[in-house]
Amino acid sequence: MNVSVTKRSILLSAILLGLLAVVSFNVGAQKFERKVIKKVAPVYPAILREKGIGGVVRLKVTVRADGTVKDAEVLGGNPILASSAVHAVKLWRFASGERETTGEVVLRFDPYNK
Repeated sequence: MNVSVTKRSILLSAILLGLLAVVSFNVGAQKFERKVIKKVAPVYPAILREKGIGGVVRLKVTVRADGTVKDAEVLGGNPILASSAVHAVKLWRFASGERETTGEVVLRFDPYNK
C-alpha cells in the first residue's frame, strides 16, 4: 500500500468519526430514574479540538440518594476525552431519590461545534 492511499484512508476515517460525533458534549442515552438538576460541560482538550478529534464517551454513573455523583466509570471512548467527561460528570447533581442508583451517560465531543 502506498503512502497516498494510507493518508486518504486516515483522512476518510477522521471525517467519518467527525460525522458520528454530531453534537458537542450533549448528554444522550441517560438511563436514570432521576432527572439531572445541574450539568457541568466537560472541558474539550484544545489539542484534540484543533486536530479535529472528537468522539463519544460512555460512562456508568452511580448517584447517591442525595443526588450527588458517587462514582463515574468509563465504559468506552477516547481516554483523554473520557478523563474530561468523568471530571465534569462528577460535578453534576441529580434529583434526590430514595436510594443510590446507577445508570449510563453518553457524552459526545464534536470538534466542529463550538
